[in-house]
Amino acid sequence: MKNIIKTLWVVLCIAPSMVLGQSDFSNFENSDKVGTVSLNKGVFSLVTLIDVDKQDEETQEFMDLVRHIDKLNVYMTKDASATADMIATAKQYVKKGKMEKLMRVKDDGSLVDFYIKEGKDDDHVRELLMTVTGMGQKGSNAGFETVVLTMTGDIDLTKVGSLASKMNLPKDLEKAEKKK
Repeated sequence: MKNIIKTLWVVLCIAPSMVLGQSDFSNFENSDKVGTVSLNKGVFSLVTLIDVDKQDEETQEFMDLVRHIDKLNVYMTKDASATADMIATAKQYVKKGKMEKLMRVKDDGSLVDFYIKEGKDDDHVRELLMTVTGMGQKGSNAGFETVVLTMTGDIDLTKVGSLASKMNLPKDLEKAEKKK
């Protein structure tokens, strides 16, 4: 009986850290149907060490934004079943994280949804989630691509456009700005 109680105690102490340590999207990292890019704070810290032109306003905006990003993950696929899994996972993630829909953009067969977790003020968010479906469709079912992007940190929405252009991220990310 004593061993059962000890084992239960250890499981109860360890289980929360195991669950919290796993990302909701981690199952896509090992899928051969999903391409992934995962950048942590260390990468962004290295970027800020690069000697840049102090006079270039756009580059300075980019550096200011990057300095406050903790993590950026991008998941991409052309596979229909992977798309369904990614979108379902994103919906669960939004619901579980009590994220607010910032905006939706529907253009040329693509559908882009932005979700956020509030930050320190109206221009900042703690987390940004973007889903893009139907890229490359041009109104048909001939081909598609789906992208799910998550970014955490102290994110200044007024500077996200410079990140999208400098890192060659989906151009719709440039539209992620809170409307006042």
